[in-house]
Amino acid sequence: MLSIQHLGSTSIITPKSFNGEFDASLFDVTFLASNDLIRAEKKGRATTYFFNCGEKIGVLRHYWRGGLIGKLLSDQYAYFGLKNTRTYKEFALLVEMKEKGLPVPSAIAAKVTRRGLIYRGDIITEALPNAQSVLDILKTRSLLEQEIVQIAETIASFHNHGVNHADLNINNILISNKNVYLIDFDRGTLGAFNAKRNQNNIERLARSFAKEAYRNSPFYWQENDWQVFLEAYKSALKAD
Repeated sequence: MLSIQHLGSTSIITPKSFNGEFDASLFDVTFLASNDLIRAEKKGRATTYFFNCGEKIGVLRHYWRGGLIGKLLSDQYAYFGLKNTRTYKEFALLVEMKEKGLPVPSAIAAKVTRRGLIYRGDIITEALPNAQSVLDILKTRSLLEQEIVQIAETIASFHNHGVNHADLNINNILISNKNVYLIDFDRGTLGAFNAKRNQNNIERLARSFAKEAYRNSPFYWQENDWQVFLEAYKSALKAD
């Protein structure tokens, strides 16, 4: 499913279908900037870079720790083997979900650099054309009922396949050319259908709507919209 390219202490991960060696310099923001490859940036907890990656637009994201531990270790993680890194796991999950036909960005490449007992990681995915997050949309307009239903059915599809999104929030749900996608599967898993875990996902999503409604004004989300979402989500589930 995956190919591994070893360059000293660095491992480059690509899909099995990728031919040749991936250019490791494409993980270097300084290289991208000096060669005028960066097309856009999105700032959040960390900056995500959109850049020319061959004939595609790549999205480069570095792995940063959050919370209190992030203030101490920032981007350092304990190394227990390549396949146990968060970088490898997310990349492998993306490839597997894509093979199952789930709407996720295509995985291009990932990098794990080890130094002693720690590692740092980066991942590159393919940009979705004309994509907007649900958060950005709700700052400017209400969602159409059809869009709410489509979002609900998309999330139900992931749950039907046993996917657990560890951070399901409205910034990780994108609408691209009228299609709904989920992004950012760091710490996500794929297994059997799990009703309790799915419910935890939905409750987390509800908190995300509430939090962003408190943070943003205007914010075009109504209580009735959530009821539309829940009805469509429950109808699309294949198991109780």
